[in-house]
Amino acid sequence: MGWITRAEYADGMSFDVELQGHRFTIDADEQFGGQNKGPRPKALLLSGLAGCTAMDVVSILTKMKMPYDSFAVEVDADMTDEHPKVYSDIRVRYVFTGADLDRSKIEKAVKLSEERYCGASAMLGKSARITSEIVTNAS
Repeated sequence: MGWITRAEYADGMSFDVELQGHRFTIDADEQFGGQNKGPRPKALLLSGLAGCTAMDVVSILTKMKMPYDSFAVEVDADMTDEHPKVYSDIRVRYVFTGADLDRSKIEKAVKLSEERYCGASAMLGKSARITSEIVTNAS
């Protein structure tokens, strides 16, 4: 069985990561000896959540034939003060623009992603409270 990802030490606190044939660098904050050569490993979990739920929502809305002009998922989180520092509260914002947005279809797609399909949400939800909001046309 092959590995999904591999992190190889580069220097300081940075590592060169290979993930499914893609390469990038991760690093620590400067206050912890990093040189800001790449994202922090824990923050990548939030990017994974954003991507996971975004892909679900796009897939579901495509099946529902609901058009939109733009769509983004924004994620923010609070961390515990005690070690190991973990995310305690995660906020997910689904942002849509478009002339023919159907709020009920968007809500259904988001709910299906959050409650049924997004594995990242299911995993992170075991240790953090995840809340979400839907914003349409900057409302």
